[in-house]
Amino acid sequence: MVQYSKKIQAVPEPTIRRMPSYLAFAEGLLRKGQQFVSSTQIANYMNIDPTQVTKDLSYTTIVGKTRVGYEVKAIVDVLSEFLGFSVMDNAFLVGAGSLGSALLHDSGLNHFGLKIEAAFDINPSTIGRKINDVEVFHIDQFRDLAQELNVIMGIITVPAENAQTVADLMVAWGIKAIWNFTPARIKVPDDIIVQNTTLYSNLAIIFNKLHQDKREE
Repeated sequence: MVQYSKKIQAVPEPTIRRMPSYLAFAEGLLRKGQQFVSSTQIANYMNIDPTQVTKDLSYTTIVGKTRVGYEVKAIVDVLSEFLGFSVMDNAFLVGAGSLGSALLHDSGLNHFGLKIEAAFDINPSTIGRKINDVEVFHIDQFRDLAQELNVIMGIITVPAENAQTVADLMVAWGIKAIWNFTPARIKVPDDIIVQNTTLYSNLAIIFNKLHQDKREE
C-alpha cells in the first residue's frame, strides 16, 4: 500500500527543484507500463549521482525494494501530493501582455495544481477580453475578486518598473504568495512567499555558455 506524506517537511530547495523532474520521469514510465524503477535509472535521466536520488526521495514516504527499486506508481502518487500538485490552488495574474498571455495559454499549469482564475491589466484594449477562457479585469477589481474567490496567490508579469507597485497592492489585498516573472527583485513582508522566475537570467546563462569559446580565443 502506498503511504502518503501528511505534510511537507523542511526539504532543501535544490531537492524540491529536482522532484518535479522525478515526477515527470515516473509519469512517462507509468504510461509505458513500467512498474518499478531504480535510483540509477532516475539518476541517469537526471544526470546526477544515484545517492542523491535516494537522499531526495528519503524526504518522502517512498521506500524502495532491494534489487527491485521504487514502485513507479508510488513515485507518481506520493510526489504529486508531496509537491502540492494533487490539490488545485487558484491564482490571479497581473499583466496580460505577451508573457502573461503565454502563461494563460499554458493549460499544463492545471496538471501541476495551479488554476489562474482571472487576469488583470490597465490596458483598455485588453480589459474585457478572454484569454484561454480567463477573463481580463481592470486592476482596480483585484481586491474585491480576491476576497470573493479567496485567492491568496498572485502572478506578476508586468514590466519590471511596475513590479514593486503590483507586489505592494497584492500584499495589501491579501495575497500570501507571489510568483514573480519580472527581472525586478520585489520587497515584501517576511511572511509573504516569493518565487522569482526570470527568463532573462536563464537566457544570459545560455548565451554565456554558448559564447564562452569565443571569449577564450
